Amino acid sequence: MIQLDLQGRRALVTGASGGLGRAIAETLAAAGAQVAVHYRKGKDEADAVVDSISKAGGKAQPFQADISDPAAVEKLVQQIEQAFGGLDILVNNAGMDGPRALVGDDDPQIWEKVLSVDLLGPYYCARAAIPRMEKLHRGVIINVTSVHEFIPWEGYSAYTSAKAGLSMFTKTLAQETADKGIRVVALAPGAIQTPINESVWSDPQSLKDLDKKISMGRLGKPQEIGNVVAFLASDLASYITGTTLAVDGGMLIYPDFRHGG
Repeated sequence: MIQLDLQGRRALVTGASGGLGRAIAETLAAAGAQVAVHYRKGKDEADAVVDSISKAGGKAQPFQADISDPAAVEKLVQQIEQAFGGLDILVNNAGMDGPRALVGDDDPQIWEKVLSVDLLGPYYCARAAIPRMEKLHRGVIINVTSVHEFIPWEGYSAYTSAKAGLSMFTKTLAQETADKGIRVVALAPGAIQTPINESVWSDPQSLKDLDKKISMGRLGKPQEIGNVVAFLASDLASYITGTTLAVDGGMLIYPDFRHGG
């Protein structure tokens, strides 16, 4: 029997107080990992995730930090190391897309903020995690990108640039750490039904338009992302590194072309 087992592993999931991060944290815990539930603000939400994991028989603790601050990230990883005894899995999930604005009409400070969270944040976290993983010659870093590392998105140039940059960071970091026993993988979700995009899926017309962009004709569920993260973090994925796995219901195979060009 094939089993997905993360017993004895220590995981940090950034942005784990809701949405995809919550599903990822709960799934890793269900697979046996001890999970650091990171949040920047929203302690009550993070505590709710920890409580949910505990009630299900898992182990988790909340940790607060601004991942766009390298000093705060180093302190965060030190706190996790003290609490858990080490770090085996890092899931760089925290991110933001910012307000929609065309280049020239946008605010450069907001552009920089999106990059600081979506690209520099994962860099700071990986930089802090690698020495801890290297000690054990074992570790997995999973960077949550987006289908928009491939697909341009008008009005969100900072977000798409950050996600494309995170993809190449994944490849380069995988190259740098392969001989240290560390795997680095990117996961690109498509349209997933979370509270952050409720304005889209709660409107029948908007949902119909979005579903046309997805070959499978439906939004994904957060649990479907959590399942893939748990797989990538496990030894079942031991020969996977330096690539992006799209979990998008077929958005990237352009369903509009099913009936001809």
